[in-house]
Amino acid sequence: MDGLFTPVSTSYKSSDQPVEDALTLVESAKSKAPSPSFQFASTPAEALELLRSEPDHDTLVSTLRFLANYPDFSIQSPSPLASQLVHVLVSEIVPNYWDVLQAGKNYRPAKQGSSSKLSGFELVLSCLRSVSGINSVLLSLKRHIQQSKESKQSVGGPNFEELLRIFLLLLQALLEGPQTVEIIWKSIYEASDPPSKQKTVWNEFLSLVGSGKIIGIAAEAEDVINELSKKVGEKHWVADGGLFSHWLARNLTFWIKMLSADSETFLKHCGELLSKAFRLGYTENIVKELLASLPLDRQEYSTRLTGLLNVIPTFEYRKFLYTVLKVAPGLYLSTSVTTEDDSQWWQSDTKVVSSVASLISQIVGGNMPHHKEHLVSWLTSSSGAGLGDGIAIRRAVVVVLSMEKTDIETVLDKSLQQFGDQLYIKHTPTIQQDVHTQVLLLAAGYVHRISHLHLSMMMRSGAYLNAISNRLAASSPRARFLGMVVGEALSGLVDKGDKRMDFKVDEMSTAEARWFKSLVNVSDTIGSLDPLKSGRAANLAKHTKPRSSKAATKPQAPSTGSKIISIEEIETDEEESDDDGLTPYAKPDSDAEDSDEDPTLITRNKHTSPVYIRDLISYLRDTENYDRQKLGLETAAPLIRRKTTFGTEVTDHAEELATLLVGLQDKYEIDNFQDMRLQGMIAILIASPLKMGQWFSKTFFDGDFSISQRASVLTTLGLGARELGGFGAEDSTLTITKPLPCSFPSKTLPSSLHNYYSGTKPKETAVDALSTQLQNKMIAPLATELADKLTGPSILKIRTFSSRMAVEQKRKKPIANSLAKVVSDGFFFPLTGRFFMHLKAYGSSHHNVVFQPYLLALFIKTLSLLLHASGPSTMSLPQMTSEFWDLLLSLRTQSIGDITVIEALLFGFMTILEINEDKRPVVEAHGRQMLETQEWVEGVFGRVGGGGSEEDERVRMLAAGVLVRVRESVEKYQALLMGDLASFQG
Repeated sequence: MDGLFTPVSTSYKSSDQPVEDALTLVESAKSKAPSPSFQFASTPAEALELLRSEPDHDTLVSTLRFLANYPDFSIQSPSPLASQLVHVLVSEIVPNYWDVLQAGKNYRPAKQGSSSKLSGFELVLSCLRSVSGINSVLLSLKRHIQQSKESKQSVGGPNFEELLRIFLLLLQALLEGPQTVEIIWKSIYEASDPPSKQKTVWNEFLSLVGSGKIIGIAAEAEDVINELSKKVGEKHWVADGGLFSHWLARNLTFWIKMLSADSETFLKHCGELLSKAFRLGYTENIVKELLASLPLDRQEYSTRLTGLLNVIPTFEYRKFLYTVLKVAPGLYLSTSVTTEDDSQWWQSDTKVVSSVASLISQIVGGNMPHHKEHLVSWLTSSSGAGLGDGIAIRRAVVVVLSMEKTDIETVLDKSLQQFGDQLYIKHTPTIQQDVHTQVLLLAAGYVHRISHLHLSMMMRSGAYLNAISNRLAASSPRARFLGMVVGEALSGLVDKGDKRMDFKVDEMSTAEARWFKSLVNVSDTIGSLDPLKSGRAANLAKHTKPRSSKAATKPQAPSTGSKIISIEEIETDEEESDDDGLTPYAKPDSDAEDSDEDPTLITRNKHTSPVYIRDLISYLRDTENYDRQKLGLETAAPLIRRKTTFGTEVTDHAEELATLLVGLQDKYEIDNFQDMRLQGMIAILIASPLKMGQWFSKTFFDGDFSISQRASVLTTLGLGARELGGFGAEDSTLTITKPLPCSFPSKTLPSSLHNYYSGTKPKETAVDALSTQLQNKMIAPLATELADKLTGPSILKIRTFSSRMAVEQKRKKPIANSLAKVVSDGFFFPLTGRFFMHLKAYGSSHHNVVFQPYLLALFIKTLSLLLHASGPSTMSLPQMTSEFWDLLLSLRTQSIGDITVIEALLFGFMTILEINEDKRPVVEAHGRQMLETQEWVEGVFGRVGGGGSEEDERVRMLAAGVLVRVRESVEKYQALLMGDLASFQG
């Protein structure tokens, strides 16, 4: 009978649980396993034997306390015995004792020398808080993850879900707190190990936290737990890259604060950790934490941050500095990019700009001369200078460089050289040229005040004269406008009286031109950090008025109010009979509210529709209330459109509303959710086209959104632009979901399942439907012309003439195109400019979300719709054509192997050739692009064979249409393309 009850494993529970009903095993002396003759360890080897022999709770605690206090041995220092102890603790003690340890947990960061007061859980953490301990936990996670995958087909076995959850919680507990890195660093460098061993262990720790190994293993374990439990369980911060980088930054700042001022060796270790942290990919989180905890906390911490930046590599410092310049506008400065017709506009936020300049000055301070070179490069590089941000960040950087005469003169010289380069003028996005023009004018103003002679000599040089001449000779109206602005502004500083340059054109008298010319008078200073510390910086952002020369004309809403003529008081007799001839309504037999049998399901407190924008915002924010969410979505678009011409209620809350609608999730599966959300976003765009067009363009690239949310942003830009262009009536049916026909008496299946089983195709997106319609309209004349040629000679055909009345009836009435005024600055150039900037910053790999095939095709089609809706009479059409053509040609490699991107590119080429009615200027300015386009389209037409799918046929049809249009232009202007202008007959 002794062998009938053999224990398989032992698990310890809390002593608070009743045990009177538990089965007790009484073992004889023969069957009892031998145990060590000691219960308290005197050496680490004895402690190992005790831990292996399934100790009780008291023995475990005493053994752990012995290991923590033993003077000649450290379990944190790597050694064969320490490795065995760590392995036993992780693989045997923690899984068996987890419930007991959790019951007595009172976690706080362990400190050396205080082990006598620690609980059992804290003692386990103090023994495992080392490189060996973290590695052991990660190895256990990997082993159980692999075993869980292998045992899916088997029945029974260990509870991998519980084991993985335990090890994940243990990993979080080991790393939790802002002192963890300091504790591990002390355990490494305060041990009596040789320096080479200490360096090796420290490098291994850096590899653990900086390579993403912890995040990857923890995230995989969390995914396996959710898969085994068939539900989404608790989120762990060690499995989230953003939260993990924030934890690492807090540890780094705490460690820097604890170091003494002259700890150069220790500061070097902090620099190594910072360099590794940057490689996690969450640089902005780390930079924000460092700024908030060091220079903006106390003044003495600024020198430590400067010392930290001096020890990191140059490319890591450049990444830190550029990240500061990227996050500073969103944290401290005004995000407005519009201009004001006021020469003193810059004085309203000069305190905040001075504070940011002080912060930048401290970062680039020190004895490193190359630090300021990065600022000069940021201002003058092709992708820098805060593209898309307000001018405040450029003002702050320029004032920092103005402290040294040579630095600000270098900025001016490089900016002028770039400003006049012909290739730069022709191929650089317009939004980028605007930013560099601002830098040029700001730098010229500081140079004029510091070194008037340098500016005077520069204006007499050939570089300046060539720059203005190249600008005035450019084909782009915007390039000529910037050239005239710079010429008049700099001439106003140097020349006197009648010698001042004055072009005497209407463009130079607009509010935008006066704002550009006022940049030479901006004079900021380097102030203190107090406005940034107190958090008042965000409140100092001013409300700016839109440019009068670029503002869109808003439609006037019809008056819905009634005019009060007079008010009369009618006296009535109190004793007058109630019988006044009015027949009261009969009471209903039943109330719909009470039709439900369950009285708890009756909703008597119905929500009313929001009548103010602030009410709409509260409805959209209430994600826990279905009725408020649905009502807010239903009334969003009508309310925003009604309030557009009524005060500034919409414009003041436009960005907040747009942020809520873009990030809104369909939590309750509301009918027509996407359409209602899209209509609300379009209404916001129509309310303030210039401001919100730039905001949506920036959100598409910079926002942390999914592919579907980014696609909705592009759809908003496309449909909103077409509505401004007068095509709103044609597009009204594209965002209205029609109910599916009922096939059964009961409700139909969900739309995705209904389409699958009924064989119907899924609904096209609005942009795809519009692009298909425009493709058919563009191809139809070509097909008609070809069919006409195939029917015989023209002389044999009968021509019919229509009466003037019939012609007038068929002629479409002209429509007001409000889009032409704002399409360049509000829609098109922000998209193309940020695309090129995004391409330079992140590359063109498929890991970049913008280059995801579906999103890339939608982006190209949106630009095509913008170009088409703006019309052939748009003033900025030549520059838009140039940028769009360069963008399409640069994406030829991305289209390889993806038919949707090829179709989008062909649609873009077709739109360019159709919207530019006069082909001669196009051939003169873009002859090389036209020939490259012809060569590429011919290759596409040859590769995509006939007789394939419907999509292939559509691509071949588009390719044929593009080839016909290109060859028409090439044949007509062949001499012009060959450069033989003498024999050309116009």
